[in-house]
Amino acid sequence: MTEQKFLPALRVQALTRFYDPIVGITTREALFKRRLLEQVSPRPEQRILDLGCGTGTLALLIKRSAPDIELFGVDADPAMLLQAKAKARSDGHPDINFDVGLASELPYEDGSFDQVVSTLFFHHLTTEVKRETAAEIARVLRPEGQLHIADWGRASDPAMRALSLSIRLLDGFEPTRDNFIGRLPKVLEEGGLIDARLTGQLRTAFGTMALYAARNRGEAG
Repeated sequence: MTEQKFLPALRVQALTRFYDPIVGITTREALFKRRLLEQVSPRPEQRILDLGCGTGTLALLIKRSAPDIELFGVDADPAMLLQAKAKARSDGHPDINFDVGLASELPYEDGSFDQVVSTLFFHHLTTEVKRETAAEIARVLRPEGQLHIADWGRASDPAMRALSLSIRLLDGFEPTRDNFIGRLPKVLEEGGLIDARLTGQLRTAFGTMALYAARNRGEAG
């Protein structure tokens, strides 16, 4: 696999403690995560993985909506995971499993999960690592298991295109390219997933937030 270098979500480790308020203010986080949760529709006794879980905000939303699921969060940033674990304990959900790991080398067995979710993560990855991550998702998903993503997408109008420039400058033109030209579904399928598609969009102060879905192949796939 291609070496995957870890970078803090806001590029500088010292800013990690400010991640939640910054994301909350700039991305309409409450709205897009609520829409993603509706798309996931977690069911009792499912096993769900939050990939690139950060400080655990989405994981907590999922757990509150379906307390009987077995929920895992994985992230490469130990500092983020410390915040996630503290939030889960204070919220009464210490049973959420938070693990350190790279997206292209997930620390889970084949066919471990019914669903994988991810928010504001894929735009940090190069195209090759996006493919490797999709392949890992396909590996850990059960047959017909589902992937649900919320991340930056192709601009829905000229104003959103202009606003998205700040994200591209911050996170790099090469890693963000697939997202901003609308190619993420294609990359997911190149990694082995199927039926990858755009499911929704909303405007934010930094560009178009897009929702995507894909699924794993069946037993015979």
